[in-house]
Amino acid sequence: MSEEQNPRVMLETSQGNITIELFRDKAPISARNFLSYVKDGYYDGLIFHRVIKGFMIQGGGMDENMQPRKTKFAIKNEATNGLSNKRGTLAMARTAVVDSATSQFFINLVDNAFLDNRGKTPDLFGYAVFGQVVEGMEVVDAIAGVKTGNRAGHSDVPVENVFITKASVIE
Repeated sequence: MSEEQNPRVMLETSQGNITIELFRDKAPISARNFLSYVKDGYYDGLIFHRVIKGFMIQGGGMDENMQPRKTKFAIKNEATNGLSNKRGTLAMARTAVVDSATSQFFINLVDNAFLDNRGKTPDLFGYAVFGQVVEGMEVVDAIAGVKTGNRAGHSDVPVENVFITKASVIE
């Protein structure tokens, strides 16, 4: 897998910068979807709204008032692509419906093999890995360490907002 062919995205956050490499070959639908949101400036100003130490940090859907931003259509779940939810990988967040992922993603803080594809039913289908952090994992860990609480009916919300100030494709 050559470095040139995989697009990279810079996530500038209020805690520092995170560089992500997207696995366009193994997760073409998810990678294309994520890039389209990045190019639209969709993620700019959103927060990491779910932070669970020792598990994952999730963002890409809520503003600082916990209001969801309007998304595009849901995409096909690529969890059968053979990639594992290992520490530092990005996966598409979804509801209980297998093919419901839109803009939200999470970064695995530890190896979360139980999130991998293990069957055809929604509870076993898993979460599609589509990229990995190549620089800035210390920023991810810093975000994981923030104090969380309950807000607007959601749990594990950072008490002080952690913003994605800008997401851009690294040319």
